[in-house]
Amino acid sequence: MDKESRQSSEYYGEDQQNDEKQPNIIEKIHQLGQTNVPQLSQDSKIHCLAIVGQIEGHIQLPPQNKTTKYEHIIPQIVAIEQNPNIEGLLVILNTVGGDVEAGLAISEMLASLSKPTVSLVLGGGHSIGVPIAVSCSYSFIAETATMTIHPIRLTGLVIGVPQTFEYLDKMQERVINFVTKNSNISAETFKDLMFAKGNLTRDIGTNVVGTDAVKYGLIDEVGGIGQAIRKLNELIDLNNGEKEAMIQ
Repeated sequence: MDKESRQSSEYYGEDQQNDEKQPNIIEKIHQLGQTNVPQLSQDSKIHCLAIVGQIEGHIQLPPQNKTTKYEHIIPQIVAIEQNPNIEGLLVILNTVGGDVEAGLAISEMLASLSKPTVSLVLGGGHSIGVPIAVSCSYSFIAETATMTIHPIRLTGLVIGVPQTFEYLDKMQERVINFVTKNSNISAETFKDLMFAKGNLTRDIGTNVVGTDAVKYGLIDEVGGIGQAIRKLNELIDLNNGEKEAMIQ
């Protein structure tokens, strides 16, 4: 096997060159929920990353919960950054939120990618899903999708001392600073939405629907999958043009 063929088989996987090994792909889909679109198509330059269900952190959630595990997502983002065949990333969000630190870790990694990224909120991008949605180069939200903005809460043992409340406030500031840095919403507006009363039946905060998310400056545009891919292709072409200009 020559060098070029060997590299092709390493990247696209032997299971795609041998029909007898196709169950390996099915097993990956079943275990990780990943179809690995760029590996299945030599023509694709876009990778699709789905973040659905509840974002699982250091504590494993019950088996009946639909979860996105951060230990699965983070290595994928590293691989996307290193893979020269992937030129852009599309992030699909339909999450109720979850672990704050795991969500912020994913958000920071997406924000620091050198490749163009576009996020699309479908259904919901609630709680810690908000920083993930705004972490990309450009963000879309479906007209019927919602985003719940509310204060951070603690679970488990809570010690009733002033340091506990100071720590909680610092965690909240981390989220506020990240969201305002990576979107067009002001800190004052975001805090007003976060601490609003009367909008949520069993909590304080605000449930922001599609067009309102754009009006507040949280999301860039209302749209669907077609608009998201079109925008990502535009960003990829722009990025490639800048690279060529630097070489010349």
